[in-house]
Amino acid sequence: MIRFGKSVMVALAMSALIGGLTGCKKKEGSVERAGKEVDKAAEKAGEQIEKAGEKIQEAAEDAAK
Repeated sequence: MIRFGKSVMVALAMSALIGGLTGCKKKEGSVERAGKEVDKAAEKAGEQIEKAGEKIQEAAEDAAK
């Protein structure tokens, strides 16, 4: 489960870097703004997945004790 969260975070980081390189324009259009909002939402979702994975792992460790 943790690997999935890390994979999501790596994918998000890569897309942010690629988006940053391709988005070097003076003016920002509506599509670019929408893309940034999607990136933010995906990043937040990845963080929540990571937190959920950590909680599941902690619960499993507590149950094993």
